[in-house]
Amino acid sequence: MKMKRNVLVALTLLSSLVLFQPVTADQATEREAIVAANSWLALVDAGQYSNSWDNAAAYFRAAVQKGQWKTTIAAVRRPLGKVLSRRLKSKQYATTLPGAPDGEYVVIQYATSFERKRSALETVTPMRDKDGNWRVSGYYIK
Repeated sequence: MKMKRNVLVALTLLSSLVLFQPVTADQATEREAIVAANSWLALVDAGQYSNSWDNAAAYFRAAVQKGQWKTTIAAVRRPLGKVLSRRLKSKQYATTLPGAPDGEYVVIQYATSFERKRSALETVTPMRDKDGNWRVSGYYIK
């Protein structure tokens, strides 16, 4: 009898966890954001910093001038060398982020290996732009 009660309590707890999970985006939405992030990263990886700025979210372009972006990203990425590998580590849908306007975002983290930095964590944050397309609004390497 005690074993049945423990199983019932465990099932009740499990069902409660399922009911109270945070709201997440559907998989198609996350895939769209990841495709946008990967396309944008390909520009950065190729040293096409000007094009990466052109293809970033309006919010990004309003916050960072093109010349400033080109100088900053070159100073960060060139010393690292070429990308050897990049693996999706995590993705998190959000509608609010600190210091950013409310909207739709997917915070994506990649475990990345560069020629001269074997273990790095890249964080790329695409947002749904006003035209409905996903574009990168933030990029950070640690």
